[in-house]
Amino acid sequence: MRPSTLGLVVGLILGVAGAFGGFGAFVLVAVLGAIGFIVGKAVEGQIDVSSYLPGADRTRR
Repeated sequence: MRPSTLGLVVGLILGVAGAFGGFGAFVLVAVLGAIGFIVGKAVEGQIDVSSYLPGADRTRR
């Protein structure tokens, strides 16, 4: 299983475990699923998140 798919599944499971029922739960599951998918893509190297991290533009000396 690819890391992005695994991240999506983990995010969805955490969303379902965190909230039961209603529109709020639907939104929570969707947001956590999207976050899990993005984290998985970052682990795969398909998304570069270094520009969003503090100190990422510094060169190592």
